[in-house]
Amino acid sequence: MKIIRVFPRKTKATPIDELVRINRPPGLFDDADEVHISVAFTWDLPRAEWLAKQWESVAPVKIGGPATGEKGGDFIPGVYLKHGYVITSRGCPNNCWFCSVPKREGRIIRELPITEGYNLLDDNLLACSSNHIWDVFKMLSQQDQYSDFTGGLEANRLTYAHCLALRGLKPKQLFFAYDTPDDLKPLQEAGKMLINVGFTTQSHTLRCYVLCGYKGDTITKAESRMKETLEAGFTPMAMLYRRDDGWRNHDFIGGKFQKKWARPGIIHAVNKY
Repeated sequence: MKIIRVFPRKTKATPIDELVRINRPPGLFDDADEVHISVAFTWDLPRAEWLAKQWESVAPVKIGGPATGEKGGDFIPGVYLKHGYVITSRGCPNNCWFCSVPKREGRIIRELPITEGYNLLDDNLLACSSNHIWDVFKMLSQQDQYSDFTGGLEANRLTYAHCLALRGLKPKQLFFAYDTPDDLKPLQEAGKMLINVGFTTQSHTLRCYVLCGYKGDTITKAESRMKETLEAGFTPMAMLYRRDDGWRNHDFIGGKFQKKWARPGIIHAVNKY
């Protein structure tokens, strides 16, 4: 079956094969058995609905993706994410106020068949069973590229054994998260363990998403969290909160804040830890 996949916007993870279309109606020679419109962000849903109407003349259209609230199935490499990206589990037992994963995927982890890839995007890998975690590490060790944990790992679930295994993988990036005040202590403990097994702050491998710009947040408070992240041994990555309707805190937009706290070179040039 020939399926054209249409994406309202392009990201680093968007596939690049010949059956992918980015934010455009069909061309004169486009033909398919089905058209799938994949939507990652809720604020792109109106555009996705417009695209669906444009593609109806080509083939039956389906709209799916995380933004729709639709629960994900088994992961198929290279279809809705670029080859190299991989998901081996879905769901998260936590119930963070800002996160749509528990509502969409549930709070019970579903372990999926493990497919090949090097950039892991699981919702919460370390909440999986021990056997699954070690099988994922084994798969990553067999890839021809260094692993990349851009999906993030939960510091509170990290063990010393995990740290040793991660060090053996020599990952390009290892992301954690500092979203709420109670994330700080586990992050500090994770930093100590990771540095103890051989990771260094100079390599910029240890990264941390830092949520900012939500209601009641300020530039001063956010910068304090960024500095706490650095002190814990991680290079922060500012993650600007955005509501389902696309709203963002304008105090954080248009200035230097996000640029300053999103680029490792700038961060470490300005802040010495």
